[in-house]
Amino acid sequence: MSAAKSFVRFGDPMSRVGKKPIKILSGVKVDQKGSHLEVSGKGGKLGRDIPGCLKVEVKGDEIVLETRDDAQKTRALHGLTRTLVSNMVHGCAEGFSRTLELVGVGYRAAVKGNTLNLSLGFSHPVDFELPAGMTAKVDANTKVTLTCPDKELLGTVASKLRKIRPPEPYKGKGIRYQGERIVMKQGKAAGGK
Repeated sequence: MSAAKSFVRFGDPMSRVGKKPIKILSGVKVDQKGSHLEVSGKGGKLGRDIPGCLKVEVKGDEIVLETRDDAQKTRALHGLTRTLVSNMVHGCAEGFSRTLELVGVGYRAAVKGNTLNLSLGFSHPVDFELPAGMTAKVDANTKVTLTCPDKELLGTVASKLRKIRPPEPYKGKGIRYQGERIVMKQGKAAGGK
């Protein structure tokens, strides 16, 4: 018997993550209009369309997602959608943040309104426009903390910022995530003579 056919599925086919109800945190308001879910709170306001293969219900202070059928795509979307809705609730209540570090001589950052001004060793400063709903704070000219209620948008913007000057492997200069470990290479001087 082939390896693909010998797989046996036990128990409930639904996602374990998807079955867990989402607790609505205090200060968060959830509005449901058909398959569209809108979450608002002190952190901001977010909306998302729920796939048609899933049913969403707001019961008291909980959001429950249920599947309409047993298709593989539905099971895959169940856990994903539950996580995305949970992130919306958390983001509107408390927000998400990501810190980037600028490593290099003369590397600096400053916030001017909705623009992040970066000096990264290029012949010109780089102006990075922040999307609506996102704020940036700079500590000691080299630590940039981005805050946003939308976790997906936060990750995308942090990635775009890092791509402007990714860390190079010889001296580690560039923009890196806080706590990121850069694998360093030895230079030519370290080679055998």
